[in-house]
Amino acid sequence: MKSTLIKLVLLALLLTACSSGGTTSEDEGVLLRVTDGTTEKSFSVADLEKLPVTESTFNEVTYVGVALSTILEEAGFSSGDLSAVKATASDGYSVSYDSGLFTREDVIVAYATADGSLTEDDGTFRMVLPGEEGKLNLRFLTELKVTQ
Repeated sequence: MKSTLIKLVLLALLLTACSSGGTTSEDEGVLLRVTDGTTEKSFSVADLEKLPVTESTFNEVTYVGVALSTILEEAGFSSGDLSAVKATASDGYSVSYDSGLFTREDVIVAYATADGSLTEDDGTFRMVLPGEEGKLNLRFLTELKVTQ
């Protein structure tokens, strides 16, 4: 009986610890990796929030994030020296952007919307390319691979 009571108390403590409404978010551990295959830098949402913020609108949603060109520079790559950027989602889907797209100032990596957090359907990071077709506006972004 005493052993059962101890097990119930331990289970209750474990459940309380798991369900406590702390300030950490599921997405805090998610990183955006920027690489050329040799050099690599990773960014968290908190890292992007420290960079110059910009907004872009796609499908009547205003997204908040950082210009792709700024992220590339922060990772040590000069946009002018790159021929392409390949964005990859967590499920392996990828899109390649030529310099006509990835150097535009309105092309951003979003981490929020003007109304708050990104939706579950967006993931932690998403590409936003105003005026471009939906498949170029990649959701669940996990990696940017640059080609020089």
